[in-house]
Amino acid sequence: METLLEPQLEAELEHQNPKVLVIDDDQDHVNVLKYHLGQQGFDVVWAFNGADGMELLKKEIPNLVLLDIELPDTTGFEICGKISDDPLAYDIPVIFVSGVEQRDVLRQARAAGCSYYVRKPYDPNALLVLIKQTLQENGN
Repeated sequence: METLLEPQLEAELEHQNPKVLVIDDDQDHVNVLKYHLGQQGFDVVWAFNGADGMELLKKEIPNLVLLDIELPDTTGFEICGKISDDPLAYDIPVIFVSGVEQRDVLRQARAAGCSYYVRKPYDPNALLVLIKQTLQENGN
């Protein structure tokens, strides 16, 4: 894919830490992710609802999104679908991190365009490995 960035800016962006956008209405969960991912060298930005999350996505252009399914203003499925349909964001991988136990949640997650689904509670080390693997798969 051809880039519109100046070569110098593009080189600077390549040397930055991977940026992860967390969209989750549980402030405690967001704080835990911010701490653990920050300790591993990730830049973390976050939003507590879908509207703010989409705004940050366009402003910050993260390398990966960690997304809850149940948000106060929408569902993670809708947000993931919007990301998948956006010509500027469709290649940003989305990992659902949620406690939702609906019967067809995995089918819905895949249909929305997510890369992986992790059920809460989860092993933080396993999530970190999955994040790194997903970024590597996507060339980040």
